[in-house]
Amino acid sequence: MQIKEKIENNVAILSFKGDLLGDPDTSNVRNKIHSLVTDNMKRIVIDLAGVNYMNSSGIGTLIACLTTVRNGGGELRLAAVGGKVQNLFVITQLVKVFDTYETVERALANFKSS
Repeated sequence: MQIKEKIENNVAILSFKGDLLGDPDTSNVRNKIHSLVTDNMKRIVIDLAGVNYMNSSGIGTLIACLTTVRNGGGELRLAAVGGKVQNLFVITQLVKVFDTYETVERALANFKSS
């Protein structure tokens, strides 16, 4: 899995490309989020447009990331959750846990309005 990072208006945008299925990818994601929180980034968007599949390890990683960001006093948004991943979020009821947006732009706009 590839992780691209971009900072825009004090918001970290992480774009994932590849499947989120287990180590080393899940460890890399956790480390990246922890690093951002340590650097005092309070607003993070994870762009999942490039993720076609995620298993329980991937889901656990996103929940751990949400917890890390919230414990650091920040907010996490998910953007472009598509197809199979969206179905997984509905089945597991995670649509009620995560703030999800159709696009990165909408997630960013939500930060500006809050």
